[in-house]
Amino acid sequence: QMSNSSSTTIFFLLAFGDRRELQLLHFWLFLGIYLAALLGNSLIIATIAFDHRLHTPMYFFLFNLSLLDLGSISTTVPKSMLNSLLETRAISYAGCASQLFMFIFLMSAEYYLLSVMAYDRYVAICKPLHYGTLLGSRACVHMAAAAWGTGFLSAVLHTVNIFSLPLCKGNAVDQFYCEVPQILKLSCSDTYLREVGLLMFSVFVDFVFFLFTVLSYVQIFSVVLRIPSQQGRHKAFSTCLPHLAVVSLFISTVVFAHIKPPSISSPSLDLVVAVLYSLVPPTVNPLIYSMRNKEIKDAL
Repeated sequence: QMSNSSSTTIFFLLAFGDRRELQLLHFWLFLGIYLAALLGNSLIIATIAFDHRLHTPMYFFLFNLSLLDLGSISTTVPKSMLNSLLETRAISYAGCASQLFMFIFLMSAEYYLLSVMAYDRYVAICKPLHYGTLLGSRACVHMAAAAWGTGFLSAVLHTVNIFSLPLCKGNAVDQFYCEVPQILKLSCSDTYLREVGLLMFSVFVDFVFFLFTVLSYVQIFSVVLRIPSQQGRHKAFSTCLPHLAVVSLFISTVVFAHIKPPSISSPSLDLVVAVLYSLVPPTVNPLIYSMRNKEIKDAL
């Protein structure tokens, strides 16, 4: 079907199966995951909000992380579930643009927030005497706002850029939600260089944040390993491990999704990978943080 972006009013998302049983299985599976993510993140948000003992920088950032997780999983999953239930694949042009925008916004903000959280752990362990001054409440609010703001800016740039491209290769999106690579595939080949340039810039910015997180942890480990008592080492490690686990999970799934060689790329594999990085972190993060964390368990 030949059409440019002005006449594309509807997109078709990838279905999880053409048999009714498969569609219903997908609905129930996604519903289970979604409810788990909803419950876990809501519990963490409520616990941190209502327990005054948890009004510290670390938990303030965790509160923001749970908000972002709730938002990102709510951007993709309910629409996909609804489509399976109603046996349709359609998403409106505005729906697709807003889904792409919200997903980039929330995922980017989460990535930047994880770097801020690495800095929080670095100050707590490497500069404990300066913790109160370096991470006062105003500084924390500024850092969190910067993460949300940078994510928002990134989303505006990508969304405006992508949806100003002429789309001349039909309107079938090979994914269960609207994502950048899949919409790019629909654009006319010579116009997407601008978006590639923007993506390269994003990758560069993301790499800088990644480097910052890695360096924070190199410093943290060099300090922790010099702590003479085993109990002290264990205590320091236990405050870092949840964050390290969350960062590793987030980065590894996203990297695998976008850097896997085209030779192993197939719609079904792309689908599995997208499910991994859009559903697993928001669902598992609350578990990672609450299992290893005595303060959250007590507050709960």
